[in-house]
Amino acid sequence: MSGASESGIAGPVAWVDGRLLPADAPALPVSDRGFQLGDGVFETLRVRNGIPIELEAHLRRLREGLATLEIRLAWSDAEVAGAISTTVAVNAPADAAVRITVSRGAPPARGLLPAGWHDLRGTLVVQAWPNAGPDPSLVARGVRAIVSTARRDPANPLAGVKTVSRADYVWTKREADRAGADDAITLTLDGHVAEATSANLAVIVGDVLRTPPLATGALAGTTRDWLLSADGAAALGLAAGEAAFGLDELLAADEAILCSSVAGILPLVELDRQPIGDGRPGPWARRLRDAREAWVAARSGG
Repeated sequence: MSGASESGIAGPVAWVDGRLLPADAPALPVSDRGFQLGDGVFETLRVRNGIPIELEAHLRRLREGLATLEIRLAWSDAEVAGAISTTVAVNAPADAAVRITVSRGAPPARGLLPAGWHDLRGTLVVQAWPNAGPDPSLVARGVRAIVSTARRDPANPLAGVKTVSRADYVWTKREADRAGADDAITLTLDGHVAEATSANLAVIVGDVLRTPPLATGALAGTTRDWLLSADGAAALGLAAGEAAFGLDELLAADEAILCSSVAGILPLVELDRQPIGDGRPGPWARRLRDAREAWVAARSGG
């Protein structure tokens, strides 16, 4: 399938449990637990030239989240990959942002754990949008953030699970919007830096890069994993590792970055109106962004 005309549907489509449907059409029952309770997980990834970037890692994290919530997914990884290819081919064949969403489904009765809940078959939805990359201004001037009033509890068993319940992240993003900032940083209950609303975070001091450990409740992001791998920061001469740090260490860093699958690596230059480094994107942020983009291009045919 190579375009919208071949799908038989005018406009964007979504893949819903094996069917291609208009993206704005009703597709799920109102009793679906993803809608009712936020009972599900999701993944967002980048597809370039039809190649899903780090698909295996994203599907592994999806499966781990499903196992934590005890949600049954009848579709295999190969079938999920096929759904991604089909949806991308119709919606955004060149460069796409893809979301895979799995909810527990629609039970016959209401309640947190109604009879038969464990036998429900998860609902799988795949969506795709054209990906033009982050706002160029964020690359050029850097991200300005605030510290959110929300706090992360690392002891919460769902702290590192990418559930579809995102109300707390919406809250932190709204705080940033009200403050005229681009993003918000969440701290743990004891004051350590965890992550941004939809990105991991790292600081650079000299030739050392540090990102908060997963024990802070931060998501095990795939771009974060890349930074810590031999292909990432180490390939540029940075010593990369995990370390807990607070706001003082963040503000005292030479540079700070945010990283995510779709946006890539962005410089973080300001926190609560205080500059990080000299308040401008630094050389390491530029090098890391360029290196990540080159790595993605090498795995997707340019």
